[in-house]
Formats: sequence, C-alpha cells, structure tokens
Amino acid sequence: MLVVKVLHLWMVVSWFAGLFYLPRIFVNLAMVESASAAERDRLLLMAGKLYRFMTPIGFLAVALGLWLWLGYGFSGGWLHAKTALVVGLVAYHAYCGRLLRDFQAGRQTRGHVWFRWFNELPVVLLLAVTYLVVVKPF
Repeated sequence: MLVVKVLHLWMVVSWFAGLFYLPRIFVNLAMVESASAAERDRLLLMAGKLYRFMTPIGFLAVALGLWLWLGYGFSGGWLHAKTALVVGLVAYHAYCGRLLRDFQAGRQTRGHVWFRWFNELPVVLLLAVTYLVVVKPF
C-alpha cells in the first residue's frame, strides 16, 4: 500500500503543477494583442499540450486515491471533506478544458485580471486538502 501512496502523491504533485500553470498560460493569452497571432498560436499550443498531458495524470491521481480509499477504508469526516474538494478540483480541471476550447475558438472574452484570480483557486484547494490530510481535524 505504501507504493500506491507514493504513486498517488507523485501524480497529485504532477497534476497540481498543471493546475497551477495552465491558468497562468490563460493569463498570458488574455493579454495577447490581437495583432500577435504567432504569440497567441504558441501559447495555445503550449496550453493544449499541457492540458493533454495533465488530464491522464489527474485521472491517475484520482484512481490511486480511490485505491487507497478502498485499501484503508472510508472513515472520518476529514475524508468526506477531502473527497468533496477533490471533486471540486476535477470540476476545475474540466472547466480549464472548456476555457481552453473557448480560447482556441476565439470565444474567450474574460480579461487577464479574472484569470489571475481564477489561477489562485487550486492554491487554496491544495492548502485545504493538505490541511485535512495531515491534521485530520474531524
């Protein structure tokens, strides 16, 4: 079970790297001048590759977490809260995919300030999940 836990942590760290960086690319995309097609295309290429890379990693992080849940049992309110936050992270990931498709289609109208705030959400969720896992407050 410890190997599964190590793999889970590895996947979570890797997934969060993507969850932190993809919205940062969105900030840059929102700031690109309309005349800078090459810069926009380069950022879209980077964002698309990152999203395709981080999606299976996120899937593995969740799958390994479920394996641990089945191996150790589902007990404690902290685990219920953590599970709810993970569901929120999966929704955030999916929404990033929607935002990426909107950028690719030229339908994105939000400004860079909105994306700067949007970029902070996984930071807060990571802090909350880490607190729940380590402290197990309830």
